[in-house]
Amino acid sequence: MRVKEMHPLCCITLENFSGGIGDQSPEEATSLSRSRSLPVSIPAFSNNNNPLQISGSITRVAGVLYKWTNYGKGWRSRWFVLRDGVLSYSKISLISPGDDDVRLIGEISTNRLSRRKRQKTGGIVHLKVSRFRESKSDDRRFYIFTATKTLHLRTESKKDRVTWIQALASSRSLFPLQILNDNLPFVPNDLSLSTQKLKKRLLEEGISDAVVKDCEQIILSEFSEMQGQLKVLLEERSCLIDTLRELEAANIEIEANGVHNECTTTESSDDVEKQDIEDGSDADESFFYDTKETFSELTLSCGSVEGTSDSLDKVKDLESRKDDVEKMHHKQRIENSVHFSVQRRKKLPDPIEKEKRVSLWSMIKDNVGKDLTRVCLPVYFNEPISSLQKCCEDMEYSHLLDQAYEHGRQGNNFLRVLKVAAFAVSGYASSEGRHCKPFNPLLGETYEADFPEKGIRFFSEKVSHHPTVIACHCEGRGWRFWGDSNLRSKFWGRSIQLDPVGVLNLEFDDGEVFQWSKVTTNIYNLILGKVYCDHHGTMHIRGNREYSCTLKFKEPSILDRNPHQVHGFIEDASGRKVATIFGKWDEGMYYMEGEINGNRKRNSPPSDEFMLWKSEKPAPDLTRYNLTSFAITLNELTPDLKERLPPTDSRLRPDQRHLENGEYEKANEEKQRLERRQRISRKLQDNGWKPRWFCREGEDGPYRYMGGYWEAREEGNWDNCPDVFGELNESMVGE
Repeated sequence: MRVKEMHPLCCITLENFSGGIGDQSPEEATSLSRSRSLPVSIPAFSNNNNPLQISGSITRVAGVLYKWTNYGKGWRSRWFVLRDGVLSYSKISLISPGDDDVRLIGEISTNRLSRRKRQKTGGIVHLKVSRFRESKSDDRRFYIFTATKTLHLRTESKKDRVTWIQALASSRSLFPLQILNDNLPFVPNDLSLSTQKLKKRLLEEGISDAVVKDCEQIILSEFSEMQGQLKVLLEERSCLIDTLRELEAANIEIEANGVHNECTTTESSDDVEKQDIEDGSDADESFFYDTKETFSELTLSCGSVEGTSDSLDKVKDLESRKDDVEKMHHKQRIENSVHFSVQRRKKLPDPIEKEKRVSLWSMIKDNVGKDLTRVCLPVYFNEPISSLQKCCEDMEYSHLLDQAYEHGRQGNNFLRVLKVAAFAVSGYASSEGRHCKPFNPLLGETYEADFPEKGIRFFSEKVSHHPTVIACHCEGRGWRFWGDSNLRSKFWGRSIQLDPVGVLNLEFDDGEVFQWSKVTTNIYNLILGKVYCDHHGTMHIRGNREYSCTLKFKEPSILDRNPHQVHGFIEDASGRKVATIFGKWDEGMYYMEGEINGNRKRNSPPSDEFMLWKSEKPAPDLTRYNLTSFAITLNELTPDLKERLPPTDSRLRPDQRHLENGEYEKANEEKQRLERRQRISRKLQDNGWKPRWFCREGEDGPYRYMGGYWEAREEGNWDNCPDVFGELNESMVGE
């Protein structure tokens, strides 16, 4: 008879057959030999949805899978072992040929059993807080999603993938998601120590009372110190449990909504395959700590001095791991952020009116060579945000500065400057597909953005009308960002050129400062062809300590098939180029240690390449403005927020609000009214008008934030803020 297919977690041994291979018919022997060429003690896997119910003691599933590491190393084979809902992997074998409690998947697994020595696990994944699914484009690939990264795995054959998926599903079903509870074994909160027995024993030996009291004081002092250490560990345990509870709750919610089902094969996996698969690099194969396993080792015996000594040894052992656990948890708080109850909108309001197209050529033919800020354009050419809010878009990837601060705090200034360079480039990612002009703010107009989930508070103000100067200030986790910008723009018939003038400043809490200026932006094909924008020029990021950076934004050409390129170098204090940084301003940035000259292909990077930043996906409900998901939230105005804002905030600007709501006639009327008011602002500035929240350093120096805005917001005190969107006539200016 033919051997039946079996479930991955079922057991089959030679005792299940009435005789050996030699006692069977040739047909039966042939069918057995085709299942797998495995050792006698380790039978093969087959896959079937109707597994055999055969006795045995199989507790582990093992095999070799190919894991994506990075673009330099590509797919590398790793030993994977599945046991008790935990999938562990390493570079060499985790099992021995004599292990009888293991089922192997694939022929390659058995061929490598005797070639490798044992090694500690390189990484573990708890299926309890993970998800997995198959690839639709490749019948040998599948993915495992954890809280911190995605494992991209590949099998030798389609059959092996089916077997692995079944094994993962079966193991997962044995350990379903359960909300964590706080009833884990740990030390009691009220520890006490008695020294009476020790005191009595010392007195019997004839030790003086003074020495006995000194010994007693030493023991109590040591015990008090131990209590402090245990308190710290208890707090760490509580934080880790909270984190795991959030992860499990998120997984339960995902499964309840039917999203990313572990075994689904109907969902498209194109998005997964387009993700940055360098996150699975071997250099980042960190352990996943289990809270119960980490802290349940600590048990105290308080009845004697010897018990206290044993406990102190265990405390020291756990204390040696405390820093690693703390760093891991702090990294999770930074990268995953805290879940605040801030609900932000996902799309713009549906337009009320049908938009009427306007001939661009009729508008610009009489304005070639003029300053764009002096040209009156209908709202059709505007997007529903102001230049003040446009400045805030640079903060979309502020987490890069959080990471830069952490690297510097740990003494790695090299990675800090790399993250700063990536942040400087990331500010251009939102400009892809953006062809409309932001509203030119009125003199004294302001904008605030408070993002507690990102850990930033941003504020900007228009501080000068001619020349147009916008000043901004932002506070983040361990850093401050500020600057002022004068954007000079001109029409050139078929294109618009935007030349930023001003310096951006970034200061970390430890005193390290970086400065840079933005590059030139051009918008092409205004008359014929598809409108697009590009950036070109050289950006110098100057640091006041060890490292600086120079980035070259490549100017586009007709024959260029790989646009948006950025290439540069990291230099130390001596001018030596220690790293090469490259990528695209609309996709992502990478780096390699050392100087790399000449052109390089993105598809064949060297082995020491790492990703610094990757742009977010476009918003799901795109309009002709092509705003990013972050930009869509910038002009949102809720009733609660409206009560807190000053009368100068951009969200209250009527023409911009009408445009966002699709009320184009009202928007044009308000825009013409406010532009008449704007022309009067020149006289206000000549009569000694001063910014409310920024001051200038010297006669021609930069603008710096004076402070006080957020305090005034808390008090609701906007007495000194003018109504910049109200009526203003020349007689009022002369008063």
